[in-house]
Amino acid sequence: MNLSEHVDIRRQLGESICRKLCDEIDKLGFNAGEIENYPIYEDAEFSLVKDPYTGDDNLTGNWYDKRKRRIGSLQFNSDDTFYAEYDVVKTHPAKPKWFVEAINAWGKADNIKAEAKLLPMPE
Repeated sequence: MNLSEHVDIRRQLGESICRKLCDEIDKLGFNAGEIENYPIYEDAEFSLVKDPYTGDDNLTGNWYDKRKRRIGSLQFNSDDTFYAEYDVVKTHPAKPKWFVEAINAWGKADNIKAEAKLLPMPE
């Protein structure tokens, strides 16, 4: 199976994961326009990476900002699990003592979990 077939097969799940990441960002309460980029499945740059354990192909996608810095990643594993991380890198809008580093998502198609990765602000 080639790269475009892998991307197409995982499109529906990938779009669901992106919606979940976006929902988690929005739940934090940032003002409109404060988040410059949101994860969109079509915007990811995909490649196939060999799973060192199984030897199967894992589909990996990366998102980049305008300056070509990576701001997120999504990996579909050969065992039908996935992991995604999307950078937010902003002070929490409702909790100024916390910094939102990223939103993480993981699971399988029937069980997508996500949460914000928070760090305490330095004193």
